[in-house]
Amino acid sequence: MLYVISGPSGCGKSTLIRRLLNEMKATVRFSVSHTTRAKRSMELHGKDYYFISEEEFQSLVRKGAFLEWAAVHGHHYGTSWREIESKLEQGDLILDIDVQGARQVKAKHPRAVFVFVVPSRLEELRRRLELRGTNSPESIRERLAVAKGEVEAFEEFDYIVVNDLVEKAAQELRSIIVCGKCRRDSRLEEMSAIINSYRLEAGS
Repeated sequence: MLYVISGPSGCGKSTLIRRLLNEMKATVRFSVSHTTRAKRSMELHGKDYYFISEEEFQSLVRKGAFLEWAAVHGHHYGTSWREIESKLEQGDLILDIDVQGARQVKAKHPRAVFVFVVPSRLEELRRRLELRGTNSPESIRERLAVAKGEVEAFEEFDYIVVNDLVEKAAQELRSIIVCGKCRRDSRLEEMSAIINSYRLEAGS
């Protein structure tokens, strides 16, 4: 199953996803996106993002290599088809993308599960962006302005996680993933084997 986790910049979705992956690393994988922004000090190439040049990114766009891509706060981000296809074969897959990207994925992969993460107040979002220490006051104002529009998109998502208390929000996200494993379309292969076993036993 493909899970798309989205929300305004600073909503805390990456923190929640890291917790989820630590708890469910045996069955859940993370889709690593490509980006043209600079690598932050604690980030690793190939783990957090594939950090590439603008020229490399545009070349991949021309080749149709991305499931989704978008310009976000002055940089480009994209999810490659290769990343999705190879990791989905191994189990459940998590995408951490913005609202623009989520809409593109929904148009091409409507059976995915879409989760919107948001703090309950704009001031909390501002506080988190300021605590990062990586954004200028102008950048923070821009991100908050975008967030005001993005929060209106909540109706496009299957689930809403209000991220005020990290522990509670992490538990909610984990519950969504566990619930998704019980969806009919997630268990078609398993049910096929079960049905065959019932038929064999009924005929014996």
